[in-house]
Amino acid sequence: MKIAQVGEEVLRTPARQVEQVEFEQEALVTFMDGLLATMLEANGIGIAAPQVFDPRAIMIIASRPNPRYPDAPDMQPLMMVNPFIKQSSVNQVWEWEGCLSVPGLRGRIERPDWVDVAYLDTEGKAQNIKLEGFVARIFLHEFDHLIGKTWLDHITSTKDIMANDVWMTTFT
Repeated sequence: MKIAQVGEEVLRTPARQVEQVEFEQEALVTFMDGLLATMLEANGIGIAAPQVFDPRAIMIIASRPNPRYPDAPDMQPLMMVNPFIKQSSVNQVWEWEGCLSVPGLRGRIERPDWVDVAYLDTEGKAQNIKLEGFVARIFLHEFDHLIGKTWLDHITSTKDIMANDVWMTTFT
């Protein structure tokens, strides 16, 4: 799948909810498999459907050490459909983020350090999860894509933007 780049309208458009009937269609499973393969091929740790020009509220979080995030914790990919934030921490943490749709750049932004989330799993069943630390950041980053935002929308100073190559030599 082709990954949308910053400036493309799909990244500014809020995603639509997946209807329950869609869970009965093979096309949804095929799409989810393709979304995961695209993320893995790009060395991503998360991806959202709008990033591949699909308007649905579907995302994957999949923290794992890789060249882009060598210190990331390891977890199995988690597919989330129609996620919403039930609660998040008052405590905010500053950290650097990159994005498959914003190639070559990193941004230092502030996000809550934990988040309680409700979502549907791949079978359409309601789930709840509390995500903390780096995994919460991945969720919030991908959730932004579902509401028509990127990390660029959270930048408070241009001093918080860095070329990825500079970031790699400075912070890894």
